[in-house]
This record gives sequence, structure tokens and C-alpha cells, in this order.
Amino acid sequence: MDILNLIVSGMSKDQVRFFKVYLSRSHDRDDRMDIQLFDYMRKSGEEYDEEKIFRKLYSTDDKNSFYRLRNRLLQDLNKSTMIQHYNDDETSYTLHLIALGKFYYSRNNTRVAFYFLKKAEAEARRAENFELLDIVYGDFIRLSHELLSINPEEYIERRKENQEQIRQLRTIDDILAVVSYKMKLTQNFAGDENPILPLLQQTVEHYSNDKELIRSAKLRFKIYHAVTQILLQKRDYKALEEYLLSVFTEFRDEKLFTRTNHDTKLQMLVYLINSLFKNNKLKESLKYTTLLQQSMEEFQRLYYDKYLFFYYNSLVINYSRLDRNKAIEILDEMKGNEKIRSNPFYEMFVYLNLAVSWFDKKDFHQSIRNLNKLYVLNGYASADRSLQFKIAIAELMIRYELKDFDVLESKIRQVKKDFREFITRQVNSREILMISVITKLIELDSLKQEKQLLQKVKQLIFGTEEEDGSDSEILNYKAWLKEKLSV
Repeated sequence: MDILNLIVSGMSKDQVRFFKVYLSRSHDRDDRMDIQLFDYMRKSGEEYDEEKIFRKLYSTDDKNSFYRLRNRLLQDLNKSTMIQHYNDDETSYTLHLIALGKFYYSRNNTRVAFYFLKKAEAEARRAENFELLDIVYGDFIRLSHELLSINPEEYIERRKENQEQIRQLRTIDDILAVVSYKMKLTQNFAGDENPILPLLQQTVEHYSNDKELIRSAKLRFKIYHAVTQILLQKRDYKALEEYLLSVFTEFRDEKLFTRTNHDTKLQMLVYLINSLFKNNKLKESLKYTTLLQQSMEEFQRLYYDKYLFFYYNSLVINYSRLDRNKAIEILDEMKGNEKIRSNPFYEMFVYLNLAVSWFDKKDFHQSIRNLNKLYVLNGYASADRSLQFKIAIAELMIRYELKDFDVLESKIRQVKKDFREFITRQVNSREILMISVITKLIELDSLKQEKQLLQKVKQLIFGTEEEDGSDSEILNYKAWLKEKLSV
């Protein structure tokens, strides 16, 4: 899909209604080509056929008029969107005021420009949007050339103070971006330690001790982001749960949650749900899942689509422990959801978890069917190699349960070839052990015949909690090996 199709397909019913009213402001005819093109795009979706609609609208082979029509439609859509949503949030409204200030300044209407810039400054200050404040102060300094009532020194000083705020916040922003990117790329299945963590921890400690900065709600949210990233990377879920419960209550009671930071509130709830799940507090986790669903409805469903997957995921992980049939039912529902299917990684999650759920139910045929469907998805092709390696180990476990030993032997050779760079890493010792165990189980009736290998298996099964890496596994190695030893 190109940009115009993406915009049209992503519009809500309310946006469509507003756009058509916007178009009718000039002239309203049933045969308008822009409306026909727009309606066709809405109805066809991914089946959009440019040649088909071109032939319907034009009788000539020259497509220049058609391309001009598309460009005009895109421009009108952009204008309509800006008019409809210019005051949806503090950032959009502040940008709107800045644009008005710049417009009147360019028309030499300096008093009106000053009026809108003052309003923009007040909005940006209230939202602690320091980047936009920097633009506003720059415009005030330029406007001081025209208005003697503006003292440029005052705004030069304000801009210097503001730039220090920007510098401090960007330090954390830059580090968080790297941590967040690596976490998303690996989906938390990579074992390598993130080298950015020590720097992140130092930065948080530095800013947390700054009494002047700590009063800023903006910075408090930044510190929240940093602390959660540290605890997530350390997989310290007990500390994460305690921290999140404390900070969520604190922010809620102090009424720090607003439309501007609603995205962060929803993210906080997702982290809290996951940490409670990790700590085996499933009923509490589901309680906050309900709160997440309710919060997604706030501010006219502002981030509903963004967090829809995470809401479903919260249900799946909890019911995978409480009621596997219900978990499968939810996953099947997710398969039919267009918004989830449109994201390659979300779609991969659905099939991967279906494979795990059916495996837990001992229906290994259903498990391998879903895993095979996963392999042909775009999300799998672009997934991190460490995640692909974990999936490959999970397939070996499923193949063993199917007793399909000829295929299994071939798969083991393929895994060793495709992931040879992982086989030698100490961080993958659990996966290496699983390959050795499965290879031996093809030949032997019991692991008890291999004393050296049996010792390594027992070490994995009875290892300390600190050594437990099950949260980075697709299928739980410890539970599976325990079962094999009891046979």
C-alpha cells in the first residue's frame, strides 16, 4: 500500500464523515471523481486495483489526470485531518497556535502574531513541552525586531534555561530509545546483556538525586521509563511489581495522568499486568487487565488500537495458566482481528502461542500445524535470529513428541547448520543441552543410560531460581525434561 491507501484504510467512521462534509463545502455532486476514488479505496482495502478504478473514472490511457486526482485527494485528506484534530491534544493545539503566530508574522500583523505566540507559550509550559517552547522563544526573539514591547533579553534567558531542560531530558530519551529498540527487536528472547544498561542506570541515579528536576512531572515520567527498562532487562519482576504498584498509585493520586501522557498510563498497566503474571499473581493480573480495558476507552479511545494487542496478550498469558481452552479461544479470536493481523509481529505471536497452547494440551499435531503456519509469516522472516533459534528448539521438542524421528534427525542437522553461530555460545547452554538430549532420546529409551548428560539435565532442573531462564524459552525446558526423567 502507498501512503494515500494507508491513510484512507486507517480512517475511522467519524473521520470519514467529517472528510465528506469537508469536501462538500465547495460543491456537492454525485459524480465527483475524488469521492468515487475515496469510496473505492475504503471498500477495496488490500484488494485495491489501481487499473480498475482508473478505467472506471477515465476513458483515456493517459494517467496524468488520475495522478493529479490522487494528489488532490491526499491534500484534502491532510487538511481535513488537521481541521478535525487540531485540538485533540496539547501538542497538536500548541503547534496550531505556533502556526497561526508564524502566519500572522509573515503577513506583518505583529500584534496578532504576539497574541498567538503567548497562548502557545502558555500551552507548551503547561504540557512541559520544552521542544515546542524552544520554537516559541525563537519566534518571540524574531518578533522583538518589530515590537518594542518585547524585551529580547528576557526570552533569550528563557530559551537558555529551556535548552538545559531539553538537554537533560534528551539524555534519558536517547538511552531509552536504544534499550527499547533492542528489546522490541529481540522480543526479550535474546540472552546477551544489553551494554547500554550501566549508562542508563547511572543517568537515572544522577537525575533522581536532583531535587530541582525531580519536581517536574515530565522528568518523573522519564525516570519511570528508565527504571522499568532496567528492571525488565534484569528480569527482576518482584522489584518491578513493587515499583509499578507504588508509582501507579502515586501518579494516579497526584492526578498526573492526563490526555497528554495517557499512552504512558496504558503502558504502565501493561507492565504491571505482566509483572504480576511473572510473579504468579494471576487473579491480580487479570484485575489490572480489566482496568487496562477500561482505560483504553478513555479520551474517546485515544490509544485503543495501539493497546488492543496488549490487552489480548494479557488475557492469553493468564488464561494459558488458568484455562488453556479459553486461551486458545482468545487466540483464535485474535486471528480474525484485522488490526492484529496487519502487524507481522503480532500475527506471529498468535501462531506461536497457539503452538505452545496446543503443546501444553498434548495435542502435538495441532501444535506443529500452527508452528508451520508461523514459518511462512512475514514477521518470522524479519524476527531476530535469537528468537528464530528458540523457535527451532521448540520445534525439535514437538517433533520428538510426534515420534517423527526421521524428520526430527533431519531437523536437528538443519538447526546445527542454520544456527551454528549460536551453538558455541555459553549464553545458549540450555538450548545446546536440549539439542543433545533430544539427539540422545532418539537413540535411547531413557536418559538414565547417559550419566554425563543426565548430570547436566539435573543441573538444569534443580538449578537455583537465579539460574532459571524459562522466561526466555518458547517451551519450558525444565518442565519437559522433568517429565522425561520420570518416564
